[in-house]
Amino acid sequence: MPRNLQPLDLGIQIPYHFRCPISLELMQDPVTVCTGQTYDRASIESWVSIGNNTTCPVTRAPLSDFTLIPNHTLRRLIQEWCVANRSNGVERIPTPKQPADPTSVRALLSQASAITGTHVSVRSRAAALRRLRGFARDSDKNRVLIAALNATEVLIKILFSETTSSELVSESLALLVMLPITEPNQCVSISSDPGRVEFLTRLLFDSSIETRVNAAALIEIVSTGTKSADLKGMFSISNSESVFEGVLNLLRNPISSRRALKIGIKTLFALCLVKSTRHIAITAGAPEILIDRLAADFDRCDTERALATVELLCRSPEGCAAFGEHALTVPLLVKTILRVSDRATEFAAGALLALCTAEERWREEAAAAGVVVQLLLMVQSECTERAKKKAQKLLKLLRDSWPDYNSFANSDDFGCSSQVVPF
Repeated sequence: MPRNLQPLDLGIQIPYHFRCPISLELMQDPVTVCTGQTYDRASIESWVSIGNNTTCPVTRAPLSDFTLIPNHTLRRLIQEWCVANRSNGVERIPTPKQPADPTSVRALLSQASAITGTHVSVRSRAAALRRLRGFARDSDKNRVLIAALNATEVLIKILFSETTSSELVSESLALLVMLPITEPNQCVSISSDPGRVEFLTRLLFDSSIETRVNAAALIEIVSTGTKSADLKGMFSISNSESVFEGVLNLLRNPISSRRALKIGIKTLFALCLVKSTRHIAITAGAPEILIDRLAADFDRCDTERALATVELLCRSPEGCAAFGEHALTVPLLVKTILRVSDRATEFAAGALLALCTAEERWREEAAAAGVVVQLLLMVQSECTERAKKKAQKLLKLLRDSWPDYNSFANSDDFGCSSQVVPF
């Protein structure tokens, strides 16, 4: 049961009519269907989504109309009951956000896309975009509805045609990155237009941190949405030094928000997937910034992306040189193995393999940092086969650096690793 129903174990009785007939749990957002029966909104929507859209779950009467009418009276009674039982650990249910109405969304999109003039001001258009953003923040369902009404096409047009109004630009951009862009042609319409690319690049240096982050988010969306390998090779965003500078600034800033860091590393990784652009990332200072951030404040998912980017950049001699010169690179990669996740282990091993193949001094540094022990653990662990292959190649490179087996077979690191036998 959910946390707010746990007090039932202490003898608190939830009134029968407060429970959803489908889930038997306390209703959070009670709604009434055309048969007069009340359900929790999430439960009845789930019931319909799996194909039971013809009958009422309780009465078995036909659902001739699937309009869900909020039962405000029952919701207030449930909230009052929760408040009355607060001392027993029952939490008050929040007032639910009402789902967006298609008619309202269409009207707001029409208002936002109207030509600025005597009857429609920039302020009213921006207000419409803010209301749409509010709907989009409320739920995934609202975002799907807004996108289904051709909102992305409308927003792209506003973003790139109203460049003189910073308010319209920031609002349309903020909403656009919240919606799924499912049409490849929409990504192509941005990536293949030099004017649009240049405008997005300028937004990476806007005075507003929110606009800078949203511009980077749109670049990431467009880059990953451009499926053609040939088009990616010609993708003018990726070939712009200013883009890398703007994206790296999001990671470089010591007071960057969590969202700025997340968007920054996602965008950098997406751009570095294009082989011809990796040298630009290296020149712009990506190696130093990545290692500094990895040593500080990435979460697990961002750590995996950052390490994947490191491995990509280490595939070139200049990338290896840039990472190898950073004092923390090799020790950090060694420390990451088997510490974060299987994917992080694989990427760290791949980057180390590139570095150790490039120069002997980095092999010596890795051996001194204890990489051999980590690699021997890797080959007998449950990590991916690709990771194990990288570990085996590294062990062959580091054969001369192996310590005497008897000196570490009984160490703490190998307390549960009696099956490890050097090649």
